[in-house]
Amino acid sequence: MKIANRLKKLRQRLAEKKIEAILISQPENRHYLSGFDGSFGFLLISQQTKILATDFRYLEQAKRQAPDYKLFQTSGDVENWLPELTDGLNLRQLGFEADHVSFAIYRRLSNIQDELVAVDSLVEPLRAVKEPWEIELITEAAAISDAVLDAATIQAGMTEQEVAWELEKSLHDRGSQPLPFDIIVASGPNAALPHASPSQRKIKDGEPVVIDIGARVQGYGSDLSRTICLGKADDTFKRVYDTVLGAQLTAIAGITAGITAGQADALARAPIEQAGYGDGFGHGLGHGLGLASHEQPFLSPDSPDSLVDGMVFTIEPGIYLSGWGGVRIEDTVVMENGKIRLLSRARK
Repeated sequence: MKIANRLKKLRQRLAEKKIEAILISQPENRHYLSGFDGSFGFLLISQQTKILATDFRYLEQAKRQAPDYKLFQTSGDVENWLPELTDGLNLRQLGFEADHVSFAIYRRLSNIQDELVAVDSLVEPLRAVKEPWEIELITEAAAISDAVLDAATIQAGMTEQEVAWELEKSLHDRGSQPLPFDIIVASGPNAALPHASPSQRKIKDGEPVVIDIGARVQGYGSDLSRTICLGKADDTFKRVYDTVLGAQLTAIAGITAGITAGQADALARAPIEQAGYGDGFGHGLGHGLGLASHEQPFLSPDSPDSLVDGMVFTIEPGIYLSGWGGVRIEDTVVMENGKIRLLSRARK
């Protein structure tokens, strides 16, 4: 039933945009609309048709995961099999996902289909509002991340890579599927890089250590960041940490249904700027998550995305100071009954 409802919403959008059919190639969109999570495949969807095209490697998987779809076996490049796939459908035009299709594939499609329609963000807004069972899966993923971080033993002298590896093993031991993103463990000056990769640097007492982890349950991911300090924290750490925490708490309390993502970002950005660290907060407040680790809504200064009930996203203000390090505090939240409810609760 969930797939049928999603297809109904997509077909309504196709009708509004007067698009006869669309070729879905983006992996998370393909998964969302069919249940199929194999690494290769296309969906051809019109008002009357739903076909899943994949090659021999994934046919059995497709039968199990997408029983409501007609299956079509591909062979070779797209120009070899697309004409047969569309044969008899009398399509004058075919939509494609402009954000995902490369120019090389576009040229191949244009040799086959007379009228191609570039489509932007047709499925993504549907994915942004989660169904209750999706929120439950993300909550399960968040609980795994919480438990792993709370149980982690991190000591001075361990390298960033050692900590990251222990965290990754623990995430899998507690039931996570392949992780939604690479773990971040960044200490000292490395913590000034928002997306630092774990290195062989040894963690020292008295410096910031940014840890960013996530788990995945049945395809749905969580996202959690904490910043710790081993030993005695200096005045800079205390001042920066308190500023970031205050900004996050301000955003959590102030975000309500109906405001834009840009307005939400401003709630957290104001106290950081007032503390004199505005230049150190160079990324957005957060992002949606679900089947992808970054999806709509995007909480950034100029984002027009409207925040509504059912959306799951992160709230992750940060301050990064070159040569010293950084602090980021991130939680996964859901908009529910017009307000924010925390899904992640790690104590560290």
